[in-house]
Amino acid sequence: MKVPAASFATNLRQRRLLSVCLVVIGLVLLFPLRSEAYAGPGAGFAVLSSFWTLFVAFLYSAYAFLTWPFRHLFRWLRHRQAYGKAQIKRAVILGFDGMDPELAARFIAEGKLPNLAKLRDQGTFRKLRTTFPPISPVAWSTFMTGVNPGKHNIYDFLARDLNTYLPFLSSAEIKGPKQTLKIGKYTIPLGKPEIKGMRRGTPFWHWLGKAGIFCSVIRVPVTFPPEKFPGVLLSGMCVPDLKGSQGTFCFCTTRNSSQKFREGGVRIPIERNGSALHSYIPGPEDPLAESSGSELRVDFEIRPDGAKNQARITVGAESFTLKVGEYSEWVPIKFSAGLGFNARGICRFYLKQLSPEVEVYVTPVNIDPGRPDLPISHPVTYSIYLSKLFGPYATLGLAEDTWALNEEVLDDQAFLAQCYSNHDDRERMLFDALEKTRQGLCTCVFDTTDRVQHMFWRYLEEDHPAARGVPREQRPNVIEDLYRRMDALIGRVMKQIDQHTLLLVVSDHGFKSFARCVNLNAWLHQNGYLALKPEKTESGDWFEDVDWSRTTAYTLGLNGLYLNIKGRERHGIVEPGEKAEALKKELRKKLDGLVDPASSRVGITGIFDCDATYAGPYVDNAPDLIVGYGDGFRASWDSVMGKVTTKIFEDNLKAWSGDHCIDPRLVPGVLFSNFKIADEKPAIVDVAPTLLKLFGIRLPAHLDGKSWAVTTV
Repeated sequence: MKVPAASFATNLRQRRLLSVCLVVIGLVLLFPLRSEAYAGPGAGFAVLSSFWTLFVAFLYSAYAFLTWPFRHLFRWLRHRQAYGKAQIKRAVILGFDGMDPELAARFIAEGKLPNLAKLRDQGTFRKLRTTFPPISPVAWSTFMTGVNPGKHNIYDFLARDLNTYLPFLSSAEIKGPKQTLKIGKYTIPLGKPEIKGMRRGTPFWHWLGKAGIFCSVIRVPVTFPPEKFPGVLLSGMCVPDLKGSQGTFCFCTTRNSSQKFREGGVRIPIERNGSALHSYIPGPEDPLAESSGSELRVDFEIRPDGAKNQARITVGAESFTLKVGEYSEWVPIKFSAGLGFNARGICRFYLKQLSPEVEVYVTPVNIDPGRPDLPISHPVTYSIYLSKLFGPYATLGLAEDTWALNEEVLDDQAFLAQCYSNHDDRERMLFDALEKTRQGLCTCVFDTTDRVQHMFWRYLEEDHPAARGVPREQRPNVIEDLYRRMDALIGRVMKQIDQHTLLLVVSDHGFKSFARCVNLNAWLHQNGYLALKPEKTESGDWFEDVDWSRTTAYTLGLNGLYLNIKGRERHGIVEPGEKAEALKKELRKKLDGLVDPASSRVGITGIFDCDATYAGPYVDNAPDLIVGYGDGFRASWDSVMGKVTTKIFEDNLKAWSGDHCIDPRLVPGVLFSNFKIADEKPAIVDVAPTLLKLFGIRLPAHLDGKSWAVTTV
C-alpha cells in the first residue's frame, strides 16, 4: 500500500490529469476513425524529460487537429488500396523466445498442450531453422528483416572494439551530448545524447506500413531505439535500464561483506540508525559532475516490524509496507542532479529477510513508460498510453533478473514471481493490440519461455551439476508448467481470431542442457594461439594481461572466434589473405570434434567459416569463425568475458543451466500455424518474405528468405 504525502498526491493528480488529456488528444485526433490504430505523435526523440515529452505531445496534438481532414482523406484512400492483392486481412504472430520443438512435441504427445495440438492437426507444426549463431538478437533480427547477419549487422549480444579489444553492446550505441558548457563547478550538457541503432536492414512491418497496412509490434528484440514507421511499436530486448546498462540490480544488506557480484548487480550497505535503517539506490552518472564516475543516488528508509515479519519502506514521497518474501508494486524514482536536470525511472522492492540481517533486493531501475526519459516506443505516446491503461510495467530489455538468481540474491520462487508478473503485463498488451488491430499485423514476443528454461533446465536432468543432490520428488515441474501456460495463452488468442486470420507461433531457437563450460581462450592459450604477459598463467576479465604482440586468435562473446589480423585489430599480427585463411583452416581442424576428457563427449560439433556463412555489406564486422558447441556444452562464463583460465572444461554450477548458444543445427525453433504450410524445412529468415507476400507486397530483391507456400482460406 502506498501512502504519499498530501501535496505529492495533489501534484500527482494534476500531472496525471494533464498526461491523460494530452495522450487522449493525441490518440483520438491523429487517427480518429481507424479502429485498428492507436494514434499518437511521431517518434524520433532521443532523450526528453517527462515534462518535455508531454509538452511536445501537446504541440503534435494541436498540429494533428489542424491537419486531420487532409491526413484522414489520404489514409482512407490508401487504406482502400492496401488490401487489394492481399491473401489475408490480418496476421497474428506470437513469438515465444526459445520454445523448443522436442519439448513441445513431447508435451503434445502426453496430451498437455491441447491448443498446440490443434494447430498441428489442423494447420502446421515444423522445426524452424535458426541462425548462425542461434542467439536471440541475431535470430530476431533475421526474423524481422528477412536477411542474414551479413546484411543486418548483428552477430552476438557483444561486438568488439578493434582498437581496445573491449566489448560493446552490438545493438545500440548511446553517446553523451557533443558539446558541454562549463559554469563554475558544473559541466552542463548542451543538446541531447545520441542514440544510434546498430541493427541494419528494414523490418517487414515497415514495408507493410508503407503500403497502408497497420502494424502493432510489441517487445520484439533489437527494436531499440524505436524506428519511425506507420504503426505502433514497444521496444524489447536491448532496451537499457536508467543507468544505461542491460540491467543492474541492487542488493541492499546490513551484512558486512566486501564481496562483489561478478555481473548483473551491486551490493549496497544498509546503515542502522535507531529504529530505522537507511540505504540508497545508485542511478545514472551525474551529468553535471566535473569528472565521470560520479553517480546520482536516491535514498530510502526501512522501518522493520519483526513481530509482523514486515517492514515499512519510504522512498521520497512513496511509502509502502512489505512482508518478507513479497514484492512491491512499481515505485517511481527520481534522480536529481541540480539545475533542473532529473532522471525518472521505476523499480520494485523485494523484502528478502529481516533477521538475522536485513536484506532488500531492488530491481534495475527501468525507464518509466509513463514518463520516458529515453525513447522506448513509437510513437512516443504509445508507452504512455499503455502505462495509463494498465499501470507501470517493465521496460528493460532483459527484465527477468537471471543474474539475481545466479548470484542467489533471489530464490526460485522470487524469480518466477518476477517472470510471471512481467508476463501478465505482456499478455494485457497483446490482447489490447488484438482488439485495436482488427486488420493488419499484430506481433508480440514473450521472453518468459527463454528466461525460465535458462534458469530451470537443471531440474530436467538427473545429473546436472547445478542440481546435484536435489531429490526427484523435490524438483518442480517449472518448464512443463511454463509450456502449459503458453498453450493456454494460444487458446485465448485463437478465440479472438477468425478463419481469415493467419496465426503463427514462432520461436527463434530451441534449448539444450548447459552442464559443462568450455573456456576457448584457455584452449587457445594452451595451444599457442593466445599469449599472456611474462609469468602470467591466467588473465583478468576483458583480456587483461594478454600479450597481443604474440596472439594470433581470441574469443569474445558467446560463439565468435576472431583472428588478430594485421591492419584490422590495433595490435594485429596475422597477415590477411593466405596466412589468415590457413590459420582458420588449422583452427577448424583442431577444434571441430574437441572432446571433453572428463566424459569423452564431444564439446564442439562444428566450426563454421563466416566467409562461407554470411554475405552482405557488414560481413567485415562478423567473427572470423563461429563455434558450434555440442549438446550439454557452452562457452564458459569466463571465456565470454575475455578471461583466460587454466581449465578448458569445467562444470556449470549456476542456476543458468540451459542454453542455446551452441551448434545451430541442434537447436531449431518452432513453427506452428493455423494454416497449412507446405515447406518441409522452413527457416526463420523466411518469415518476413512470407508475411509480405501474403499481404500482397512485392518482395524486395535483397531478401535472403523465401516465402512459404501457405494454404489460406
